[in-house]
Amino acid sequence: MDKFVIEGGKPLQGEIKISGSKNAALPLMAAALLADGKTTLHNIPALHDILTFNNVMRVTGARVEFDPESETLSIDPDTIYYPESPYDLVRKMRASFYMLGALLGRSGFARVSLPGGCAWGPRPVDLHIEGMKAFGAHISLEEGYVVAKVPQGSGGLPGGSFKLSPSSVGATVNLLLATVKGRARAEIRNAAKEPDVVQLCSFLKQMGAQIEGIGTSTLHVQGVPHLKGITFHNAPDRIETGTFMILGAMHPESRLTLTNIAAGDLGMFPGWFQKTGAELQLSGNAMQIIAPEVIQPVSVITEIYPGFPTDLQAQWATLMTQAEGESQVTDTIYPDRFSYIPELVRLGAQVKVRNNSAIINGKTPLSGTSVMSTDLRASVSLVMAALCAKGRSEVLRVYHLDRGYAKLEEKLNKVGAGITRINAEDQLS
Repeated sequence: MDKFVIEGGKPLQGEIKISGSKNAALPLMAAALLADGKTTLHNIPALHDILTFNNVMRVTGARVEFDPESETLSIDPDTIYYPESPYDLVRKMRASFYMLGALLGRSGFARVSLPGGCAWGPRPVDLHIEGMKAFGAHISLEEGYVVAKVPQGSGGLPGGSFKLSPSSVGATVNLLLATVKGRARAEIRNAAKEPDVVQLCSFLKQMGAQIEGIGTSTLHVQGVPHLKGITFHNAPDRIETGTFMILGAMHPESRLTLTNIAAGDLGMFPGWFQKTGAELQLSGNAMQIIAPEVIQPVSVITEIYPGFPTDLQAQWATLMTQAEGESQVTDTIYPDRFSYIPELVRLGAQVKVRNNSAIINGKTPLSGTSVMSTDLRASVSLVMAALCAKGRSEVLRVYHLDRGYAKLEEKLNKVGAGITRINAEDQLS
């Protein structure tokens, strides 16, 4: 497995271009399977999760072509003949479960393996399944696979009303995919309002779908018989933006400019960020980050959008190790998402986990050592800590990073970081 060797303590100065959003791209890719004809998507990052999902779609018979240099993806679903998604691929990433709604919406039948993904916490798909049942799907579980069918002779799901409890981006996406094509009249209550969902709805409407309530907690869908293939530009990654904002605040001499951002997708995060003493200056689709001389401790509680994102809590906790005083990070979305804390402590942080909170005592000097990542956001938080630490660090199992951060070491080295990737073959030689 690849690892990073990082020389820490260097300020970061320069410009970083934000990549397209992985979390927004995957629903678009699934939705393209509903079209009659080819869809072309731009600003799609060359990430492992994208490549995995490309292969998941290819198994069905869809024609999928991806150019990583131009970040352009074309999907032609007219050749789909096999509405199934096998375990060997779906186990690698949870978002593959979007195939359930996409294939059910297109073919009236889907057989999709229960998903895999990051190795932390229970994230059940019960909401996806119960919602589809509420809209009229016949669901059975067979040897680790979810099998979904529309009622015989119905011509599609009849629809109905379903309340998501709790609100879920994944379930909202899957229920949209299952109902926009056909004859369903569906109401999705307590729907997720994240930018990823809003973009998906806009994409589906351009394809010809009828959706009302976009951006609110209640979505109304009237199924249509046909959807057309279109050309669409994916949004910038708001979690990558937030990650680099936090990184830019960790060293008092750092000055980062982030380009290709969508500031409106950040929700309330910039408000918490500025409480640390860091400055941000917006100009169009660019943002300059000016690190504070003294980082103020700021406690946060993760919430659904537009609240503090759970996907930024590990990065925030890392920043707080360098704040002057005690702070607390509480995760109400995924309460056991703290596997990175023992690794931060190895680097010198003073952090204790109590229930679903991390209590951080700062400021503590960090010293280089070897640490191991267990999931995507934990990986990047350890890279951030290593960049702040004195001396040399090793971050092991960086394949997690390759799932969600495009060309991370390349981007960071261009602004002054000292990161070397050592691949598995080199380690054995």
